[in-house]
Amino acid sequence: MRQANWRYHNKNTSDKSMPNNMQQPTQDNTQNHEYFDVIIVGAGLSGIGAAVHLQQDSPNKTYAIVEGREAIGGTWDLFRYPGIRSDSDMYTLGYNFKPWTSSEGIANGKDIREYISSTAKEHNIDSNIRFGHKVIHSSWSSKTARWTVEILLTATGETRFYDCNFLLCCTGYYNYDHGYEPKFSGSEDFKGDIIHPQKWDENYDYSDKKVVVIGSGATAVTLVPAMTDKAKHVTMLQRSPSYVMSLPQDDPMVNLLRKLFPETWVYRITRTRNIALTSLMYKFCQTFPNAARGLMQRIMKKEVGDDFDMKHFTPSYNPWDERLCAVPDGDLFEALRAGTASIVTDHIDHFTETGIQLKSGESLEADIIITATGLDVELFGKMTMSVDGKAFNANEKMVYRGVLLEDLPNAGMVFGYTNASWTLKADLITEWMCRLLNHMDATGKKIVIPKNMDPTIAHKPFVDMQSGYVQRALKKAPLQGSKLPWKLYQNYALDLVTLRFGKVNDKTLDFSNPQ
Repeated sequence: MRQANWRYHNKNTSDKSMPNNMQQPTQDNTQNHEYFDVIIVGAGLSGIGAAVHLQQDSPNKTYAIVEGREAIGGTWDLFRYPGIRSDSDMYTLGYNFKPWTSSEGIANGKDIREYISSTAKEHNIDSNIRFGHKVIHSSWSSKTARWTVEILLTATGETRFYDCNFLLCCTGYYNYDHGYEPKFSGSEDFKGDIIHPQKWDENYDYSDKKVVVIGSGATAVTLVPAMTDKAKHVTMLQRSPSYVMSLPQDDPMVNLLRKLFPETWVYRITRTRNIALTSLMYKFCQTFPNAARGLMQRIMKKEVGDDFDMKHFTPSYNPWDERLCAVPDGDLFEALRAGTASIVTDHIDHFTETGIQLKSGESLEADIIITATGLDVELFGKMTMSVDGKAFNANEKMVYRGVLLEDLPNAGMVFGYTNASWTLKADLITEWMCRLLNHMDATGKKIVIPKNMDPTIAHKPFVDMQSGYVQRALKKAPLQGSKLPWKLYQNYALDLVTLRFGKVNDKTLDFSNPQ
C-alpha cells in the first residue's frame, strides 16, 4: 500500500522548508487522531484540483487527501474499457490553471489519467494523499468544531481516525465497487461472457467475437466503434435512442492559435470559446427545442447517409433533457457506414444460450454481451455522516450555492455540471470554498452552517434531467430550492459571478465559534 512517510510536528511550529499546507499533520495526543485543517475525500479529477486551489488560495491550511483506491485519477483510472474517453472537450474538462496541450480535444482515458497525475506531481500533492483509505463515517462535534473521520485501511482492515475543521467531498456520484446492472431474464442461461464496462479487464480478448452492447449513452457510443477493430461485429442494442453529435478531434482554430500565441493563451482562448458555444447551444435547445431537434436530426442524417433508418437516432425527448453524446470525428457513424457495427432499437425479452431474444421477435446472436447500462449512483462515496451524535440525511437537505449542505457544519461537496464539463463547476466550487475559509480566518470564526430562513422556498430535485441514472439517484441526492442561494443554475457565467466574485458572508450563512 502506498503511503507517505509522515513526520509529526506541533501545529504552531513552522517548518520553513515547505509551505504551510505541505507541512506534516498534527498528532492529537489526547485522542491519538491526526489533525488537518481540511480533509479532501477522493483523489480523482475533482480532489486533485481542490488540493491545488487550496495550496494556491489558502496556503496556511494543512490538508490531506484520503483515497479508497490505490491510485490517482478516480473515474479515469477505474474505467479501462476499449476506447474510454471524455465526453467533453479537454479545453473545458481540464483545470483552469493547467493548459491541455495535446492535439486531441476529446481525450482518451490514459491521457486524462496522465494529465491528473502530472498535475499532482507538479504541485507536490502526491505526498499529501493517503491511498487505501476508505472513508466510512464522519461525525461532527460542535464543542470542538471538528469532524472526526473514520477510515478503513483497505489493505489491512484496520480502522484509523483523522480530525479536521473542514470536510470536502470530491467522491463523484457513483459506486466504485460496481455499476448499475438491471436484472435480465435468462441471463444465467447465456453461454458467453456478460461484462459491465466498469469491471473491464484490459487483457480481455474479444477478437473475432460477436458483441452486443446494451445501452445508448456515452459509454455505449464509445465502446461500439472502439471494438470494431478486433470484433467480428458489434451491435448496439438500445431501448431508446440518444442525440449523438460529432466533434472534430483536431481543432483547426487551436492549431492556428498555437502558431501565434503561447500555450497558456491558446488554452484560455479556446476554453472561453468552447464555454460560450456550449452555453449558447444549451440555451438554444432549451428555448427552441423543436428547432434544435430538427437541426440535430439533419446533422445526424448527413453523418449516417440516406439509406439509414433514422428511428435509431430519433429520441422521444428534447435535446438536453438528457446529456448529449459526443463522438470524435464521427467514429460511431463511420463504423455504421462501414457495416462493422449496427444499431437495434428494441426491448429485451430474455437472454438465451446464444444471445438475446427481443420483444419484437428478433433475436441477436452474441459471444459477448456488454451491459453499458449506467452507473450505480452513490454520493459521498457511501460515507455516512452525523452531527453531534445525530444521523445527517443529505437527501432531506438543500444545497447552498451548489457547495454546502443545509444545516451541515463545515462540509462541502464538489458536483460538476450536467450540461457542460464537470471541471468548470468543480474549479469554481473549490475557489469559493477557499474564499470561505479565508473569510473565516479573517473574522476568527471556526464554524459555518447554511440555514434556510425563507419558508416560501420550495424543494426541487437536485438535477433536472431525464437520464436513467439521474432518476435513480434522486432519492439519494440532496435537494435544490426554488430561489437563490438554494437554486442551482446550469450556467457557467452566473456561477462565475456568484462563486468567484459574490459575497461569502450572506445572511444565509451562520458563522459562530464553539461554546
